[in-house]
Amino acid sequence: MKSLNLTTQRRAVYEVVRNSNDHPTAAEVMNRLVERGHNFAYGTVYNSLRYLTDKEMIRELKLGEAASRYDAKLDDHQHIICEVCGRVDEVMTQIPDAWSAEVAKETGYHVHHAHVVFGGVCAQCHQKK
Repeated sequence: MKSLNLTTQRRAVYEVVRNSNDHPTAAEVMNRLVERGHNFAYGTVYNSLRYLTDKEMIRELKLGEAASRYDAKLDDHQHIICEVCGRVDEVMTQIPDAWSAEVAKETGYHVHHAHVVFGGVCAQCHQKK
C-alpha cells in the first residue's frame, strides 16, 4: 500500500466522493463540502482530488464531458451517461473476453483493461419525452 498523507481536507474530499452515488464533478464536491460546513479553496479541492486519484483511492472519470467526474468505487465496472441530463450510473455487467481479444487482434495491442462508457437516455428523461 502506498504511504498516505490524509490531511483533514483530503479526508473530507474523500468522504464526499465515497458517499456520492452520482460521480460528482470537482465543483459538485466543492458545493457538498460547503453544505457540510467546510470552507476550502478550490485549489485545495482540486489538489485533494488529484492526490486521492494518484493514490488510487478514487478514480477520475473522463466521460466525454468538459469536467471530470470522480468515483470511489474501484472494482471493475463500466458507466452509462444520459445524453439528455448528464446523469452517470454504474454498469456492473462484465465486458466479454471476446471484445478484448477482438480489439487485440484488430490493433495489435496487448489489452490489459477496458472501460466502456455507454450512452443513452435515463428513465426519467425518457418519461419526459
